[in-house]
Amino acid sequence: MAAHSSLGTPEQLRDPNYTPPLASAIPLGIQHVLAMFVSNVTPAIIIAGAAGFGFGSNSPDFPHLIYMIQMSMLFAGVATLIQTIGFGPVGARLPIVQGTSFAFIPIMIPLVAGKGVDAMGALMCGVIVGGLFHALLGTVIGRIRFALPPLVTGLVVTMIGLALVKVGIQYAAGGVPAMAKLTGALAAAKASGTPADLSGIEYGSLLNWGVALVVIAVTLGVKFFTRGIVSVAAVLIGLIAGYIVAYFLGMVSFTNVGRAAVFALPQPFHFGFDFSVAAIIGFCLMSFISAVETVGDVSGITKGGAGREATIEEIRGATFADGIGTFVSGLFGALPNTSFSQNVGLIAMTGVMSRTVVTIGALFLIAGGFFPKVGAVISTVPIEVLGGGVIVMFGMVVAAGISMLSDVNWNRRNMVIFAISISVGLGLQLEPNALFHLPGTAKVLLTSGLLPAAFLAIVLNLVLPEEIGQDQTEEVTGGMAGNKDN
Repeated sequence: MAAHSSLGTPEQLRDPNYTPPLASAIPLGIQHVLAMFVSNVTPAIIIAGAAGFGFGSNSPDFPHLIYMIQMSMLFAGVATLIQTIGFGPVGARLPIVQGTSFAFIPIMIPLVAGKGVDAMGALMCGVIVGGLFHALLGTVIGRIRFALPPLVTGLVVTMIGLALVKVGIQYAAGGVPAMAKLTGALAAAKASGTPADLSGIEYGSLLNWGVALVVIAVTLGVKFFTRGIVSVAAVLIGLIAGYIVAYFLGMVSFTNVGRAAVFALPQPFHFGFDFSVAAIIGFCLMSFISAVETVGDVSGITKGGAGREATIEEIRGATFADGIGTFVSGLFGALPNTSFSQNVGLIAMTGVMSRTVVTIGALFLIAGGFFPKVGAVISTVPIEVLGGGVIVMFGMVVAAGISMLSDVNWNRRNMVIFAISISVGLGLQLEPNALFHLPGTAKVLLTSGLLPAAFLAIVLNLVLPEEIGQDQTEEVTGGMAGNKDN
């Protein structure tokens, strides 16, 4: 949906305080919701799956997943209102869309893996304390940006994507419960010395992959062969297409929709609060990365929508709002919130800078968050369908990180920093047993892969001296790396 003169004058469209006619503002607000909806609820689905009460688990705790989806919508809307309306120094008062953050997933998975709902109290401890710490970063955000150049931020974003792509493949193949059945059958066969009985094993079947590939194909087709709101909602349309195919293949069950309440209020401390040093350290450290991501989104919005640089007050207010939004989310059992970059691009595309438009979108999210049946309907989406969507989304996270790394001057110093950081981070993620003898807290933090990679990159970048002149890496790249003049 391109900006049109009927929306207002060019000066009005660049003004965050301008309100377009409601006949245009409402569909523009809904467009923002469509652009972020799938990404917003996916982290809750991933964490519930990792804990053991998600899709396909047949767990009696499955209703907690529906609650998490509901809270993802509700508090994304609340956090967005904090940004667009603001109070005191909190909030950028810009059209910033907030949503559940992917960045924290590599930290959250080790905290809850296989531990069920009982692990969620410790996770919420991290969300709440991490949110407060994130808000405090608003007072110093301008002074810590120097420690996070594109070499560091690009590496971190790439590591986030690499940590998640495995989840996408598992979902497309049938999900963790189906994978566990295959693993169990193979282990039993090995123990008994008899051939494995693979009848009834659905993990990795052509049916599962066929449904996932439908989602990927439709998403790509819609993204590149359509325009406007249809192109923006490509992933959502791909999921709908995959859902329809899965329905006719008998893969969809509506049992949970009938059980879900029509209306429900959020419950304070729904999962309790269990003090966890690992969760607190992990969330506080990741807050640095999330804060810098928000700074980038604020700058992108002001440049793309208003043609100017973001002010210090806007950056500080956005960081405060990020933290407060996460803190409030944790109080009610939701996951961390952050600014959503895809909506930054949407503002640049439409040319509409109005924060009223985003406020309207936030109200739709809040309304949906009060109706558990919305979450129950989302929970009917087969895991294979979701897998097709997240393969695209998580791959885009990796691509975004690589794009950020393209701004790095690849001399020998920077290559060494990148090489050591990604080798240690990705290596520990792939082989967590290498830390078998470490205390539990250290093991949780280090096996995420993301934190050790980020820590090494930040420290090495601050400690290692800058090299003088163009130091090529001929032995690696044939003499072209690091020379931006060629």
